[in-house]
Amino acid sequence: MNERLTPNFWLSELVATNHRTIANVPSGQALVNLRQVLAPGLQQIRDLLKTPLLISSGYRSPELNAAVGGQTSSQHILGLAADFTSPDYGTPMAVCRAIQASSIQFDQLIHEYGRWVHVSFSATPRRQVLTIDAKGTRRGLA
Repeated sequence: MNERLTPNFWLSELVATNHRTIANVPSGQALVNLRQVLAPGLQQIRDLLKTPLLISSGYRSPELNAAVGGQTSSQHILGLAADFTSPDYGTPMAVCRAIQASSIQFDQLIHEYGRWVHVSFSATPRRQVLTIDAKGTRRGLA
């Protein structure tokens, strides 16, 4: 699983998990999406920010997604979403604002709980930008 997908991203970091008892091995379309959609999208963000992205969650198997309380419709399951921070760039809000102001064609960009950034990609990007607070309230980027 140590396949380089882009100059700055490896498959192993996009499937890493702390849940050692749950298999998190992508196959089929999820693996294609990781290689052809998610990693290139994250590389665009990395190039924009000019600082490393620390991926906390990328692909999630359905079992892993359920274990972490993810939505059943999560794009993580499809290999199309990642959660990350970029401390060398700034706060998650600063990262979201930079991505929002760019021409990167993301599907969703979510400032989550003030602690990390969620980004997803799709064939028909909505460029939807949200903030989710600790109560789960969704609103536009604050």
